[in-house]
Amino acid sequence: METKKFTRVMKALSDPNRVAILKVLARRPLCVCELTALLGLAQSTVSKHLRTLEEAGLVAYVKDGTWINYYLADGSDSPYAAAMLKNLAGWLERDPRIDDLLARLPGVNRHELCSAVSPLKD
Repeated sequence: METKKFTRVMKALSDPNRVAILKVLARRPLCVCELTALLGLAQSTVSKHLRTLEEAGLVAYVKDGTWINYYLADGSDSPYAAAMLKNLAGWLERDPRIDDLLARLPGVNRHELCSAVSPLKD
């Protein structure tokens, strides 16, 4: 069972887009529309990445009316997730892609993005 938890976290972190998601969620909770706009990926792809991160115990979400806000999990479900989240906070500080995403993050507005994408807000 422990090996499965460990490998789930490692597999979740093996994709650069999932790592990017974690780095931006470290700044603030975001919805799928916001992440889609930042990453330039299809909404279905971002949703799959979020599901993988959630299953690994790295990301959690809360429903707020019609919004679903994703945020970094506290790691209480997995000591491996907790350790990786703690370390990830200090990693990749000079990565150009992460820098670009974080620089564009303040301009991401869910009210503009999500209403233009779909009447359902996720």
